[in-house]
Amino acid sequence: MDYHKETVLVLDFGSQYTQLIARRIRELSVFSEIFPFDVSFEKILSIRPKGLILSGGPKSVLDEGAPSCDRRLFSLGIPVLGICYGAQLITKEFGGAVERAKKREYGRASLYVRKADPLLQGLQDGEVVWMSHEDRVVEPPPEFEVLGSSEHSPYAVIKKKDAPIYGIQFHPEVHHTPKGKRLLENFLFSICGCQGLFTPSSFVEETIRMLRERIGNERVICALSGGVDSSVTATLLNRAIGTNLICVFVNNGLLRKDEEKEVVRLFGETLRMNLSYVDASSSFLKALKGVKDPERKRKTIGRVFVRIFEEEARRVGHIRYLAQGTLYPDLIESRSYKGPSARIKSHHNVGGLPRRMRLKLIEPLKELFKDEVRTVGRELGLPDYIVERQPFPGPGLAIRIIGEVTEERLELLRNADAIVRDEIEKDSSFKHIWQYFAILLPIKTVGVM
Repeated sequence: MDYHKETVLVLDFGSQYTQLIARRIRELSVFSEIFPFDVSFEKILSIRPKGLILSGGPKSVLDEGAPSCDRRLFSLGIPVLGICYGAQLITKEFGGAVERAKKREYGRASLYVRKADPLLQGLQDGEVVWMSHEDRVVEPPPEFEVLGSSEHSPYAVIKKKDAPIYGIQFHPEVHHTPKGKRLLENFLFSICGCQGLFTPSSFVEETIRMLRERIGNERVICALSGGVDSSVTATLLNRAIGTNLICVFVNNGLLRKDEEKEVVRLFGETLRMNLSYVDASSSFLKALKGVKDPERKRKTIGRVFVRIFEEEARRVGHIRYLAQGTLYPDLIESRSYKGPSARIKSHHNVGGLPRRMRLKLIEPLKELFKDEVRTVGRELGLPDYIVERQPFPGPGLAIRIIGEVTEERLELLRNADAIVRDEIEKDSSFKHIWQYFAILLPIKTVGVM
């Protein structure tokens, strides 16, 4: 069943928790998407969402030019939940009063239910909630009623009397609000009427259908690294189009111990994919000779990879599409509300390939967060050592070697990294560690006791 039919939209007003709101909704098996607060009215109409959530944000609704959404959204009959800034915006839009608090309310507070409502079903008096706001509602709009309050926020939960438009002054999406997920569940199922169609199996089924429909009998090339994203991308495509998928695995000589053997064995022998293995170790090492700066390393590795991948694509011939493991956060970064930021380092993906090779992009995972990709991988039957694989940079061990990359240093780090991982994984608690790896420093030191 198409899970897009019950999408809930999150309008981003710049909150640090915006992605967390979307993730909480998805954890409840409802598909969610994030858009900037000023997304067009027509775009929202085209999606036909089941509900709207207005996020918090760092601005004040009292500021000149404060972020605001199209007011027509409130007259569509779609349920709306405003969180923190979103609640203050709703108050202002409907004629209520907001003022700057003398003291910022930040931290735990006790919520008291003043009137029963489906939104607060299952929440008791004194429920712990997490507050984080400087402005506060001092007078709700005339047509709104008060559902809940706290010591410093007498209008902590408000609702329009004749429509499902809610405002709450606390954050239900964070773990510090223990019953927050229950409140979101109430909003999604009791108020928006969602059924919970967004599951790993429905994603796999719908994605395979869409891939077959779009690709037809054309051929797709996929750069396979053995990481979670490219592995799940390749497996979905393999299910959809079979041998019309050509996976190219470039061994750059910068991989972890025995990694290339694992990838070839799983995808070439076990899953029987159309796999092209290219051992380009010597080409990468030659290009990296004398290069010490980490940024130059990244660019050098990226340049060599593109050249080798293009050569392999030409050898295969008659390719129409390039598959990439783009994830949802990559798309959010390009369209969400955000202030100026500085580039920390260049990204080591293959983003320039489609344009250079005149290929059309296929991105089966572009609607998923990383943890959802792992869940889909399990649904597809991929082994744990792939699904639970820790993030590994495209430039590989080259950026875990401080200074020049040589064959001798690579071998030293490769063995050290394997020992570190083997020792840590002897204890079952290793599953709770996000990342662990070795780094090779260009200096000699004494042992640390």
